[in-house]
Amino acid sequence: MSARAWALLLVLCGTIFLEGIDIAMLAIAIPEIRSDLGLSTGTAAWVISAYVLGYAGFTLLGGRAADLLGRRRMFLAWLVVFMVFSGLGGFATEGWMLVVARFVTGVAAAFMTPAAMSIITTSYEEGPERNRALLIFAGTSAGGFSLGLVVGGLLTEIGWQWVFFTPVFFAGVILVAGLRLIPKRDGEAGAAAPRVARRFDLPGAATVAGAMLLLAFGIVRLEHGLSGWPLTLGAAVAGLVLGAVFVRVERRTDDPLVRLGILRTGSVARAGAGALLYLGAFMGFQFVLTLYLQELRGWSSWQTAVAMIVLGCDVFLSPTLTPRLVRRFGDRRVILGGFVMAAVAYALFLPVGADWPYLAMFPTLLLAGTGFALTLGPQMIAATDGVPEREQGLASGLLQTASQFGAAIGISAVTAVYGLAEARGGADGGGGVDLSAFRVALVVPLVMAVLGVVVAMSGVRKEGRRTVRSAEAEGLVAGLAADGIRPAPNRSRSHSAPDRPRSGPLDGRRGGALDGTRSGGLDRPLSGAPDRPLSGAPDRPLSGAPDRCPSGAPEARVALPPCEAR
Repeated sequence: MSARAWALLLVLCGTIFLEGIDIAMLAIAIPEIRSDLGLSTGTAAWVISAYVLGYAGFTLLGGRAADLLGRRRMFLAWLVVFMVFSGLGGFATEGWMLVVARFVTGVAAAFMTPAAMSIITTSYEEGPERNRALLIFAGTSAGGFSLGLVVGGLLTEIGWQWVFFTPVFFAGVILVAGLRLIPKRDGEAGAAAPRVARRFDLPGAATVAGAMLLLAFGIVRLEHGLSGWPLTLGAAVAGLVLGAVFVRVERRTDDPLVRLGILRTGSVARAGAGALLYLGAFMGFQFVLTLYLQELRGWSSWQTAVAMIVLGCDVFLSPTLTPRLVRRFGDRRVILGGFVMAAVAYALFLPVGADWPYLAMFPTLLLAGTGFALTLGPQMIAATDGVPEREQGLASGLLQTASQFGAAIGISAVTAVYGLAEARGGADGGGGVDLSAFRVALVVPLVMAVLGVVVAMSGVRKEGRRTVRSAEAEGLVAGLAADGIRPAPNRSRSHSAPDRPRSGPLDGRRGGALDGTRSGGLDRPLSGAPDRPLSGAPDRPLSGAPDRCPSGAPEARVALPPCEAR
């Protein structure tokens, strides 16, 4: 890549780094914020949940807005919003101020992050160059989160307000650089083509945002367990109903916000399901680990941050190891390997004891971090590979939506399970803290990782079937070419007039014909070649060569070389 391409990638990676460091610093600072402002437990929880609601509720809309309204415009405008409301959070004196600031910051991230990812997928050529850019982008996210844990602990010692002021500085630097480096025409509707006027689907935008918000709210409410379950169930049901309305609206409109057919694309659907499961397992495990280290072991926030920094090893592995593995084995097999590592990691932590040394925890932390490197980046590749340029923002938004819902499900599920187990069980030698509750809660990330293995294996099996069919077709063509095909003699007509082109299943060009003409442009059939199928070759697809690609891609025809008599 050129120097300018690297500089652009650095700016775009700065966005996901900013998001990661912002989340991590707040997670470390929330106990100090609660104490200083006198927040209740519920209000303190909403400071965290408000960001998740805004992010998960608007990411799909944000991704599509980047396609329709301009990726550069959406990226820079919402970066400014992120910067302003992050700074306002530092001046908050009441809990509701923090909740509002965090919600708007989450909405800004929902528009900003898919725009950044779609700029990458439309600015770098599909293949190794784009794959490397996406893997670096994914690794930067984990790097920001890991650094945020440490920096958050340091800044909290100075004053929790600096947790909100620090992202303002980073966002300002990214904004100045983005104004210079991001192309003014970033690829939507073609680099130099005039933009086609489109009607923005307001009913679709309203219904999808409402559905995502209600579903996210219902998921966040899961952490309360059975307490207030009618509200949780009501929010989930209302979200599903509004989602059904959204589907109906999109089917009826001439210019839909979301082309529903993209949801039937196998790679996009599997990448979304995989991201939901891996992020859910990872964030759920991290939440349980934090409780274990701080509440049961009595470690300080600083000690906890340093202990967990190994989870961020993917910041080094994503741009170095993962690209090599993807080139050699393909993204689907690498994703499967990442899920297997995660499942093993969480299984190793299940028998955790009250006085485990750090060396006993280290294998789990290293495997989980490595699995993150092997999973998140390749999922970005799978989610956007082969998607038309005009829908890159939508594909990015779908992946980010799945990621945020996964994180919310993982944290809420382990919280609910932990609370229920703690209420039922007794202490297990942990100084009054129920160790068995931690063990039961750890089952949640393990189950999600195992489900991820199943999803990843389905992708590998489908890829294997497609490879076998392709090899069979290629072998058949090679065999016919090697043996030669003797055309039947023409007994029915003279060749004084050129044959009319015919369209058949053996044609290598869509709508063209295998007319027997030699290279060189002779508009006549080969001598002795009749205007009918080859002798013994029925006018149908070759055996073993399906009429359509198994992946659902546009049909590809098998092209044979011109027939030559022995």
